[in-house]
Amino acid sequence: MMSPWYAAALLLLATLASGCDENLESIAGPTPNLTPTFSSIEREIFNASDSSGRAACTNCHTDAGGRNPPTGMVLLTGRAYDAIVNVPARNKPGATRIIPGDPENSYFIHKLEDRTDIVGVRMPQRGPYLTDGQISIIKRWVQLGARRD
Repeated sequence: MMSPWYAAALLLLATLASGCDENLESIAGPTPNLTPTFSSIEREIFNASDSSGRAACTNCHTDAGGRNPPTGMVLLTGRAYDAIVNVPARNKPGATRIIPGDPENSYFIHKLEDRTDIVGVRMPQRGPYLTDGQISIIKRWVQLGARRD
């Protein structure tokens, strides 16, 4: 017969193994297909509006049609990754936009969460802002190493 402690330990391990990335649909809110991969973030956040009324990031972060984003961060497909991962933040000396494996010190996350250390305003400018769930999924991608996947 299995001891209660052993059974509890097995249950905990099974829960941890199966729940590392909880059912993301339940936290993704207005972007139910969002997953912690770059291709998903690029498709669902950077290039698409969502049901909350949030406009695609590429509405502003583009150089198409003669636009020039003030920070130079172009989030168009094929260019976004190189614009954010291991790239210094232009308006915040010493900060890096995305530090693979380190969402807490990634300035990109600070701008999404409206932390007190940001220069300028929270992104996306004037909102609607990303939900806590959407930000959590982006943070998970960073935590997993911010791979170009």
